[in-house]
Amino acid sequence: MGHDEVQGAGPTAAGGPTSGPEATPPRWLTPAQRDAWIALLATTVWLPTTLDAQLRHDADLTLVEYQVLAWLSMSPERSARLSDIAPVANMHLSHLSRVVTRLEERGWVRRGPDPDDGRATLAILTDAGWDKVVATAPGHAAEVHRLVFDNLDAAQTATLSEIGRAIVAAARPDLTLPRPARP
Repeated sequence: MGHDEVQGAGPTAAGGPTSGPEATPPRWLTPAQRDAWIALLATTVWLPTTLDAQLRHDADLTLVEYQVLAWLSMSPERSARLSDIAPVANMHLSHLSRVVTRLEERGWVRRGPDPDDGRATLAILTDAGWDKVVATAPGHAAEVHRLVFDNLDAAQTATLSEIGRAIVAAARPDLTLPRPARP
């Protein structure tokens, strides 16, 4: 198998048997698709790593911790069920629970019962947590601008949004990404 074939989607992407009389030939990526895939893969690896480093340096937060705080800051009453945050943050509930515990220890989040469902637990952003988000957001937004939006024009930004939403919809059809309010 050549290098180009290794870079393509694996045997399961062919959509059928990979050996025998009914074998479906592999659907290798075209050169343009391979180029886009390599760029997307590099982005998904290095962008979170770079943002995490900035947040650790500037705010003593991990990217995951900031995601949870930011999500809560945008939620009604600054609270959300852990079971609702976990899929959006792409975390198992047990991992999210450990993250929330770290945030609780720092006084930024507290847990409480869900008044609508006694079986569910809410993560609730404290006033100190709100202050942490407010203090952290400008530096984080500046880094997002530097890494992403300063390198794209308006049309590319709109296309990036469409592409990201299409990929998420294919990978997680059960997940609906929120759309920010437009001014």
